Order: sequence, then C-alpha cells, then structure tokens
Amino acid sequence: MRALGVSTILSTLVLPMTAYAAEPQEAPAPAADQAEDQSGGLGEIIVTATRDATSIQKVPISMQALSTEVLAQRQIRGLTDFAAMLPSVTFAGIGPGRNTPFFRGIVPAGGARESVGYYIDDIPITGTALPDIYVYDVERIEALSGPQGTLYGAGSLAGTIRFISNKPKLDTFEFGWDAEVNKYGEGDFGGNYQTFINAPISSTLAVRAMAFYRKDGGYIDNLPNNGKFADGSPALLTLGDNNPNTKFLLDNGDIAQDDYNTIEQYGGRLQVLWEPADGWSIMPQITAQKQIAAGYFGFDPDVGDLAVHDYDITEQNDQFYQAALTINGHIGDWDIVSATGYYQREVRLRNDYTYYTVTYDKFGAGYENYLQFFDQNGCTGAGAALKCTSLINPTQFFRNLNKQKKFTQELRISTPKSWPFDVTLGGFYHRQNNEANNDYSIHGLDKIVGYTRSGGGDTNPAGFGVPTTAGGTMILGTPAVQRDAFYMTQNNNNWSDYAIFAEGHYNITPELKLTGGIRYFWTEFDIVGFAGVAGSARNAVTSTFVPTGARGCPVPLPAGTRLTCLNTNFAVADQTGRYKEEGQTHKVALNWQFDPSKMLYANYSTGFRPGGFNRPLRIRNIGIATVPPFQSETLTNYELGFKGTWNNMFRFNAAVYMEDWNNIQYSVVVSGAQGAGMTGNAGKARVYGVEFDADLKLGEFTFSTSGAYNDAKLKGDFCNFAFDPASLSIAQLPTCAAGQTVAGSSPPTPQVAAADGTRLPRQPKFKGTSSIRYDTQMGDMDAYVQGAALYQTSATQDLNVFNNNLYGNTAGFVSFDFSAGIKKKNWTLDVFLQNAFDKRGELTRNTFCSITFCSESARTFTIRPQFFGMRWGQRY
Repeated sequence: MRALGVSTILSTLVLPMTAYAAEPQEAPAPAADQAEDQSGGLGEIIVTATRDATSIQKVPISMQALSTEVLAQRQIRGLTDFAAMLPSVTFAGIGPGRNTPFFRGIVPAGGARESVGYYIDDIPITGTALPDIYVYDVERIEALSGPQGTLYGAGSLAGTIRFISNKPKLDTFEFGWDAEVNKYGEGDFGGNYQTFINAPISSTLAVRAMAFYRKDGGYIDNLPNNGKFADGSPALLTLGDNNPNTKFLLDNGDIAQDDYNTIEQYGGRLQVLWEPADGWSIMPQITAQKQIAAGYFGFDPDVGDLAVHDYDITEQNDQFYQAALTINGHIGDWDIVSATGYYQREVRLRNDYTYYTVTYDKFGAGYENYLQFFDQNGCTGAGAALKCTSLINPTQFFRNLNKQKKFTQELRISTPKSWPFDVTLGGFYHRQNNEANNDYSIHGLDKIVGYTRSGGGDTNPAGFGVPTTAGGTMILGTPAVQRDAFYMTQNNNNWSDYAIFAEGHYNITPELKLTGGIRYFWTEFDIVGFAGVAGSARNAVTSTFVPTGARGCPVPLPAGTRLTCLNTNFAVADQTGRYKEEGQTHKVALNWQFDPSKMLYANYSTGFRPGGFNRPLRIRNIGIATVPPFQSETLTNYELGFKGTWNNMFRFNAAVYMEDWNNIQYSVVVSGAQGAGMTGNAGKARVYGVEFDADLKLGEFTFSTSGAYNDAKLKGDFCNFAFDPASLSIAQLPTCAAGQTVAGSSPPTPQVAAADGTRLPRQPKFKGTSSIRYDTQMGDMDAYVQGAALYQTSATQDLNVFNNNLYGNTAGFVSFDFSAGIKKKNWTLDVFLQNAFDKRGELTRNTFCSITFCSESARTFTIRPQFFGMRWGQRY
C-alpha cells in the first residue's frame, strides 16, 4: 500500500506533463546494452565490471550480464530467480533473505565472512543470508566469475554479483508502471505493482524514482499433525518414565494453514543527478525495502509434497536501506571517482524450533530434556510441600534480532587518456558492525514456578529443592538466561577492511593488450559477547563494556542489557576474540583482439577470504576446551577464454579454467560439545570447469543458451576435528585412516571426514539454461512467444561424507518456462507460465540442528512450483 501511495504521487506529477500530448507517445528506445540491433541483429551489451563502460565482448574475464529485457522476459524478481539464470552460480539457504550465493563450486561451509561480493552499483552490501533485492528499473545484473584479484576485495573470493540501476537522464522524461497478478499452481494468488519516473528538472539536474509493492501467495501447506509425527507415531515427548506429568503431546492445530509461506515486500529507490560543471557529476541515491516472509520455503517429504508440520510461528521481517553518494570528475586530465555508501539492515526472525526439542528429548537425562518446566497453575502447597503437575509446552522456538551497519568509501583515480598506457589507482575502506541477538526460547519459561533437575539443565542452580509429583528435585526460580531464553547468544562483531590497489593496461601491439593489477589489504575482526545457558552465565566474567574481573552474572540477565557478560567460556576478561591479517591479491591478463569482433584471452587472478577466531567450547562432563583460530582461504584462478561475434547474428563466449582453493573453511560440530560449532580448515580443493553462453539471431527467431560444467573435488584427505583430553583442546587430527573412528567419541566420529577426491557440495556438475524466442507482427502490434528450459545435474550437500549420507544428494532436474506477449505503442501485455510441468527441482536440504542428530527432520528446498500470471504495463 505504501508503494501504491508513492505511485499515486508520481502519477500526479506525470498527468499534467503528459496532458499536452495529443496521444500517448511510444516508449523511448531502450539503451544500447538492452536493445536489439536496428538491422535486426544482436544488440551490444555494455558493462562496467572493470570500472569502465565497455562492451562485454571486450572484457577479458568470464562474466554474464542479464539486461533489462531478459530480466523482464524471465520474470526475475530476486536472488533465487536470477541465480537460476547464471550457470556458475548456486546458492544455499532456507528462504527469502536467508540465502547465500556461490560461484564455480567454491562453497565455504564455515567462517565469518562471505565468499561472493554483492553490490548495488559501486557499493558492497556483502554478507551471508543476503537481502532479497527487488529487481525493477534495473539496467542489468552482472555476474563476474572467479576472483577478480584487484578491483574487488575480501568479500569476493569466488566472484561478484552487481545490481546496476538505471540512472537519471537529463534530457528525457520517462514514466512507466507495471501491474501483475499471479498464482502458484495449487497454491494461492499474488501480485505486484511497480512504477518509475525520470524527471529532468533543468539542463544540469534530474531526478529518478522507483517504487514497488509485491504480495506472493504461498504454496507450502502446514498440515495439522493430528497428534502424530509424519511416520504415524504419537507426537509425544516423554522424560523416560510412565508418569503422566512428564509427557507432552504436540499439537499444531491452532496454527495449521494452507499456503502459509507468503511474502509481502515493498520499497523503492530515489536518485538525483547534478552536473554542476562540465565533466563533473554528483549523484546521491537511496534504496530501501521491507520484506515480510512467513513460513518455511522448504518441505518435509515425510509429511507430504509441499507440506510440513510446524508447531510455532515462522516469520522474518527484513528491512534495509542503502544511501550512496557517487562523484565523478577530473583534475586536469586525470579522472576521479569517489563512491561513498552507508548500509543498514535489521532482521527480526521468529522460527519454529520444535524439532530440535524433539531430537534432544529422545536422548533423555544428561542431554537437554525440556520436560521439567511447570506452570504456576496446577501447583499446590508451598515450601517443602509444593507439588506441581501442569507442564508448560516444552518445545523451543528461535527468536533473532540482527542489526547490520556498513560504511564504505572508495576513491579511484585514472591516468590521462593521452598516455600510452592507462592505470587506475584506488583506496578502499569498509567498516561493518553486526549485532546478533539469538534466543532459543520456551514460551513461559520466565514465568514458571520451578523446574526439576532430573532432566539435566542448569548445572549451578540457585534456590532449594522440593519434591514434585514427577519425581526428582524441583528448583525454585527459572533456567531462563534472559527473557524466556533457555540458551542465548549476544555477539557484537566488528570488521574493518583497508586496501590500496592499482590496475593498468598496456597495448603491446594494437591487437594485443596486457593487464596487470595488485591489491594490498589489511583486515581486522573482533567480537565480544555472551553465549550459553543460565549456568554458564553464573560462571562467566562480568562485563558492562569494561570488565570488572569478578566472576558470575545475575540470572536472568538484566533486561535490555547488551553484553552483560563476556563469552561464557572465556577465563579472563580481555579474551574477547581478535583477528588481524594482511596480504595481497593480484591479477594478470593478456587479451588478443585478432579480429574486431573476436578475442582470445588468458587470465590469472587470486582471491582471499579472511580467517577468524573460535571461542572455547564446553565439553560435556569434562570442562572447557580451547580451540585454535582458523586460517584465511586463498583461491587461485587460471583461465583461458574466447569471445566472438559473427555478422552480429551469432555470439559465442566460452572459458575453461582451473581453480586451486586452499585452507577451505568448514564448520564442525565436535562430539561432546553439546551441539556447539567451530570453524576449522578442511585442506585443499581444485575445480576444473567450462563456462559458455551463446546467442543466435535468425530472422524472427532468437536462440540463447548458457551453461557451466564444474568438476570440483577435494585434494587430499580432510581429517576430522576432535577433543584431546590431555591438552583440553580441540584440534584437527594430524593423520587419519579410513574406517577408523576418533577414540572415545560419542557419537562415533570417523577419522576421515572426507577422502581425497570427494566432490565439493552444493554444486551440480552441469547447470544450464536455454531459450527460444519468436518475434512477429500481429497487425499494428509487436508479439512474441518464448520457451525456456532450466536444467542441472545432481549435487551433494555436505563435504563431510558421513553427514552427506544423512542428507542424501539432491537429484538432477529439468523445468520449462513459457511466456508470450504483445506490445502496441506505449503498452505491453504479457502472460507467463513457469515450471510448467510442476517439477520439484531440488536445490538444497537443511535441518534444524546438526545433521548428526536431526537427520530425521531434514527439509528440501526446491525451485518454485508451477507459477503463472499476467502482467500489464505502460511507458510514456
């Protein structure tokens, strides 16, 4: 509704301006990077991947660009949509705003930093679990495969994705809108409305604005469980005896709902372009959006097709804004670019966590049994005579408040065009703060009358014990750490990145160009926070930002207090976790333009992903174990490529490459560490691959295809991590043997996590997309019909072979999309049908806790089911 309100305001500006025209004018011709050649051939695609506007056919790197027209034709709305169009890109995640992309099989499964750069124009908003940026009034999306070595920093180890927005125009008035209604096959209806305006104010000043509103109907059903789990067994939690007071029957009848995974999203962008003097431009802009995604976007095959049993609310409220200021100018013959950005994101997540409770309840006393909390109702007597019989619902839910702030400043200066070579020099600064507040909560835990010790829990309780009808001992008070959280983390993470870089080009001959670049970087990371249960808090070092040195914190922690305690497992007050590193990445490329429309190139580049700090872990029944920090990752890329066009009718680009990946960061859950994780280094891997894209224009037919083959495997055995009782530390085994387990581990832990030659996870060996488009005339209207196919082979889900066997591989699939449309003067009408045959193309699988324990509750995340709709739009 907010977006509609904005569009109404925009419409009031447009109507007086268009009233002077006798009839609506045809939309202006699309920009060069979107247009079909006027002779009927293929259009040229202009990109800025190398920080300079250049034809994609002249850029000596493997990359793809999705133009405005392609984005509209293929119904691209967000990350999951355009990732399907990029053969070398895969992603992992569990829904909108909770997905992370990867390139060429470089899929880190641990660490604190991202492996793919994510940019809005020149400003990075990199991270994991990225916001689902709405795609509208976008000039193109660029996907740069492989480390770039020079122009992009620590967050771009494996590649970079850039959203390039349409910019204000000084000489043209533009206005347009699109309205769409859609529906998921057997799911619910949805739709969106979007609009933009470009208004020249004067010969030196212009404004461009975009606004949208989107509502997606759901397609996942949260079915009533009728008192049973998916396998037909009673949905009954039990403490392990026959006492009715220690049993609880799970029932989701009050929240069961069809099509419950809906999306509501709205936002916009505002840009102002000012050219105060010849050769100078100043452009401030702000992009903002809010997205509320309800429910799960994966399903439980044991429950049914596109169905789950959820017992609590799942919803993510995700909002962000990015403010940027770009200044382009020159001093003498030197060109200068300054890009300044500030990004702020706040995510409030509520997630059903019942299956975690169900899993650990099965282990009974000694683990985490939750059938020990009694409601104030149902209690009789007092003191030693107190007896309680009414259990509260013991199942957990997850509550998260995540706040991100990022500031970026980059300055670039380029040598004069008259020089026989060109060099771009630059400096980069990036500061980000991530405040993460995670509650693993039980409804009413902060209001209970007491809890029993018979199921484990708080190891250092306060209060006194009294008998209960459930047996065991009742502890007056609550095991809540803060609010109703049984387990809680509060972490403040700070990253600082600095870099200076230079990239130059020299024409050895008119046809042969040499490119070289280097980037020096410095990266810093620190963390301070708390993680644990109530007993951990009482054993932590107190801190109200300045450590006191005293031991023990009040429980529950005071409401509203940030970082009352340092991390539970730190022994001294100043152990907050700090990490620093410096180094360099570089790039060398040689491209031979042996024909004006054909080029061969060779490219060598490196990438970097920082290491980090591991907090010590509590080993059950033993004590605190130290954990070493994990090392930085490096990636080296060797690439040979060809880019060619024939008669502007056929375009073919291809690259073959080999990538060496060193010190793979991998998240490990160590046996006995109560489910707590750490990050280690899994060794080396290599990737052999081929990427290609091609377009053929034959009269009214256009054929397009792109694909990637990636053979990504481990080099050498990945030895597991284990606890060493002698040194009270966790470390990687120095040697390992197949078929052997870590001595004394429970559950048994294989020594070899993954053997030499194991496939890297989540990357299909082949992924591609192809389309056929037919353009024709129907009277005075332009018309088209298009068919497209998406296809990929199977993929593994975890580098650890034991874990992967629990997940199982995702299967390969093929899906088909169809669309058709007509255009007359300034209006268009399109109809579309995606995943026409309603295939369950599996993308990834996930669980509520470590797969070692929670494999029975794994959920499958797929491409969208059948999806169809109609869109109407106008341009002035």
